[in-house]
Amino acid sequence: MNQLIFDISVWLDDTAWSTAIHESYYLYNWIEATHVLTLMLSLGILFLIDMRMLGWALPNVSATRLAERLNTPMLVGFVVMFITGILLFYAVPVRSSQSLWFRIKMVLLVVCAVNAYLFHRRMTQSMSTWENAPRAPSELRKGALISLGFWTVIVLCGRFIAYDWYDCEYPQPDLVRALAGCIDGQTRF
Repeated sequence: MNQLIFDISVWLDDTAWSTAIHESYYLYNWIEATHVLTLMLSLGILFLIDMRMLGWALPNVSATRLAERLNTPMLVGFVVMFITGILLFYAVPVRSSQSLWFRIKMVLLVVCAVNAYLFHRRMTQSMSTWENAPRAPSELRKGALISLGFWTVIVLCGRFIAYDWYDCEYPQPDLVRALAGCIDGQTRF
């Protein structure tokens, strides 16, 4: 699997658009800045909703009203964040795909997507029973805590991708090399 990911990453890296984004004086920085700004928008809103579910913020505001008002800007932020994230990967695919932090981030993004789906489903099914209560039911509070924790780790991993602590070009323990997707004798940075 690591060899396949490496081969696809090398193929992407060899495209003119990947090189253009990575070598552009402004474009890569604009993409990264947009990614971070929409991350602040969407996660700020998500954290506010999660904190409402936990009873830590806005306990007197209806959960339905809060969700209705904030869902659209949160989703727009997530869409732009997702697109810019793909472009950031596309700009440096080999280094990104062989980053332990990137791989942890991708696994946690899948976990967060599943959690969000389950959270939304549970919330809509039970909304009428607790909508004006200061805290959501226990299952929703657990989902909110998972969301807060995992998204925090995702942001940290995103920041760590920029650093070379576990780059494949340096000697690493075998476990780290396997988890980061290092291919022996094949690094390309």
